Amino acid sequence: MRLEKCWFCSSTVYPGHGIQFVRNDAKIFRFCRSKCHKNFKMKRNPRKVKWTKAYRKLHGKDMTKDSTFEFERKRNRPERYDRNLVENTLKAIKKIDKIRTDRGIAFIDNRQKGKKGKESKEAAKELEQSIHMVRAPGAKEKEGSLTLPKIRVKVPQQQTEENHAMEE
Repeated sequence: MRLEKCWFCSSTVYPGHGIQFVRNDAKIFRFCRSKCHKNFKMKRNPRKVKWTKAYRKLHGKDMTKDSTFEFERKRNRPERYDRNLVENTLKAIKKIDKIRTDRGIAFIDNRQKGKKGKESKEAAKELEQSIHMVRAPGAKEKEGSLTLPKIRVKVPQQQTEENHAMEE
């Protein structure tokens, strides 16, 4: 079973699916769905259409520089069947998938670091601008009169023991 890549969005095209377009110069274009085919016919650039992988790679949204992608290219070559090779390949595929998911999570976390800081700055700025909506006007003057100053009083040890005895 040969899995092809869509020319426009780079997603996988499974056998029996999608559309194949052959140009006059015998160049073959495969599309996963009619949406990609129509965009191609409208002469749209996939690097400018936000939902394509080309756009995501160009704008730093997807991981592009990862060594685990090299293994995927190697797997597509047909080789002679060898039981030991298949067993080792299956073990390697599991390890590669785990590494790829870990790196993907780290990549997403690194991308979101800047966003969290930016959101907190925006929230602080908005709170600063609309503080009058949170506090009633003149609340500062009333605050001082409502709160009593804290006074510390020392209580002798005998008195506390008597209080405990009375409570019981």
